[in-house]
Amino acid sequence: MSSARPFVQAGFDGSSWARIEPLVEALGARQIASAAEFQAWLADRSDLEAACSEARANLYIASSCNTEDAAIEAAYTRYLDQVGPKIEIAAFDLDRRQVDLHTQFPLSRERFEVLERSKRASVELFRQENVPIQTELAKLSQDYGKITGSQTVVFDGQERTLPQMTQYQQRTDRALREGAWRAVADRRLKDRGALDELLDKMISRRDRLAHNAGCAGYAEYAFKEKQRFDYTPADCRAFWGAVEKHVVPLLRRLDEKRARALGVEALRPWDLAVDPKGRAGLKPFDGGRDLMRKTQAVMDALDPRLAGMTRRLGEGSEHHAERGGAQEKALVTACLDLDSRKGKRPGGYQYVRDLSRQPFIFMNAAGLHRDVMTMVHEAGHAFHSMLAEKEPLVDYRHSPIEFAEVASMSMEHLSMAHWGVRGGFYDRDEDLKRARREHLEDSITILAWIATIDAFQHWLYANPTHTHAQRDAHWLELDARFGHAVSWAGLEAVRESQWQRQGHLFSHPMYYIEYGIAQLGALGLWLKSKTEGEKAAVDAYVRALTMGGSRPLPDLFAAAGLRFEFGEGPVAGVVEAVEKELAVIGE
Repeated sequence: MSSARPFVQAGFDGSSWARIEPLVEALGARQIASAAEFQAWLADRSDLEAACSEARANLYIASSCNTEDAAIEAAYTRYLDQVGPKIEIAAFDLDRRQVDLHTQFPLSRERFEVLERSKRASVELFRQENVPIQTELAKLSQDYGKITGSQTVVFDGQERTLPQMTQYQQRTDRALREGAWRAVADRRLKDRGALDELLDKMISRRDRLAHNAGCAGYAEYAFKEKQRFDYTPADCRAFWGAVEKHVVPLLRRLDEKRARALGVEALRPWDLAVDPKGRAGLKPFDGGRDLMRKTQAVMDALDPRLAGMTRRLGEGSEHHAERGGAQEKALVTACLDLDSRKGKRPGGYQYVRDLSRQPFIFMNAAGLHRDVMTMVHEAGHAFHSMLAEKEPLVDYRHSPIEFAEVASMSMEHLSMAHWGVRGGFYDRDEDLKRARREHLEDSITILAWIATIDAFQHWLYANPTHTHAQRDAHWLELDARFGHAVSWAGLEAVRESQWQRQGHLFSHPMYYIEYGIAQLGALGLWLKSKTEGEKAAVDAYVRALTMGGSRPLPDLFAAAGLRFEFGEGPVAGVVEAVEKELAVIGE
């Protein structure tokens, strides 16, 4: 049995192999003679993994918040080179021992089924020769962050990041929108060759990972690595077909309606975000500090449990806030970095630091409605982290992405009823109605983009030696199948490289179908709130999230009152429900 003394001492440096190695060796050498001793071993291993995970998280967070700091980059690179590979090898040795211990000392199936299944899969997939390849891939992902983090344009008399440029797509001046869109497109095209070559390197290394592990290709490897035990590539193809049949016709109808409202013969790419009635873009907040205040007001109205967790995210804001000039409105806390700025990696994420069990939300807010969606989305991930924080095993404090995204996307939908609360995002009924309509349209039509990206990735790794021309040609086929009804005349080079905007292709390969599965689940929770009441939906949400990842995916969905399926029936059902709600909201 473990002693009263903690296995991982306070102040432990999880980025130092010299500190990690003795604890790994102790776990490897410890004599286990009973199921109780095995469970104590699991708890100690969990604490060590949490400390190591948090060290890596802190390095990653620092590097994404400031891509221009050479010392930060060097620290993360040093970790990736010198510590990460050793942890990978040590983790495999511990996984192998854990699998043996599960056989020697069988534990409760209900409690340990998911953990045992996960470790057995990891042991089957691990190959030591893949460790340096994975290190290379992590560093290549850093390169992607450096390339995209440096992308700025000078527009309207000021240097701006690409996230900051998105605001111009809501301007009613069509010439201004076009100018802004072309400025961003031209800037992206400057890095087109570099990103093409970067993805080539990534694909070749991922293909080698797969073959080293005895897989036919990287898609098979990725399904095993991501432990997709409950669905197959065939289910993904069924999802693509359902989206093509039910979502794309709605998308194209909405595009046709937009073209008529704008009075244009054909939509152009810079016509997709502007209000078709010619109203100025929504301005739900001004700076990260205001975004946080308004998010708090919305959560206060939605549910006291969610409100309390939101308040935790903002703690220490005055101490950590950036001050001076334009940064007066920005917000940086121990748990938040919200505003876009030069040298900051694009995108958004929530990253829980496993030892302190403290979430961190990273985003690039520019004052748009889409930033509101990012904020409540990432807040949903943070709620998931906090609701599962009492789980003693770090593995179970994380859930499969297919359900983790239900946590985030559901917050987008469930918070919608309160965006107009006093102190919230919208104080005008017209703006509130418009925001809700835009959100519902985006929520259902995004399924077409998800199908595009997922189908594209399956093709990439089924054809790992493809040429750039073949890659672009296949992308165009998929865009014709799933994309908007937009004229790309004169913009062919931009259209065929639009896939480069999707960072997941570089940093999180074969990861995107999860959003489609989760969106269907999240819309299911929204429908529950409409039919059974908001409290019933939030209760189901909290109940399911508290389980973390301790049960298989179908069980997690069931705990939220949902079915785990994403074929034609579910897709057709949510399309019908959203269309009805759009009719109720009106124009």
